[in-house]
Amino acid sequence: MSGREAGRTPSGSERTLADPNILEVVPGSTREKLEGWVPELAAPEELRAALELAFDYRGDVMITRKDGAKIEGYIFDRRNGATLEQSSVRVLPKDGAAKISICYSDIAALAFTGRDMAAGRNWETWVRHYWEKKAAGESEISLQPEKLE
Repeated sequence: MSGREAGRTPSGSERTLADPNILEVVPGSTREKLEGWVPELAAPEELRAALELAFDYRGDVMITRKDGAKIEGYIFDRRNGATLEQSSVRVLPKDGAAKISICYSDIAALAFTGRDMAAGRNWETWVRHYWEKKAAGESEISLQPEKLE
């Protein structure tokens, strides 16, 4: 016999968990607009923070090495070590060349050059566009993903 069958009712906390309308809604994370940003990399901590943002960025970045070479591409992996010499990023170059691994200590400058392919493409924006179309009287609308360029 269950608790309800025995005449018991859920306590306050169990009632809250059972009612989805009472559940706390956590706001989504906000993303910084990084397109075009050229961070100042004066200290090792600033370089690490900028490369962490570059790893999360969904566009191309331009890395200028200390020898003057420039590599533009998508950062798809990073390895954090105890020192800058032990840390590296891996890049898919924009020109289609083979993947490149660049040591943090070899990086002189960083620029967010490419367009963030996912900017403005969150769930809330998607649903808002749906309801705007529905309110405008459009028919045969559905929630389909947008085509990426």
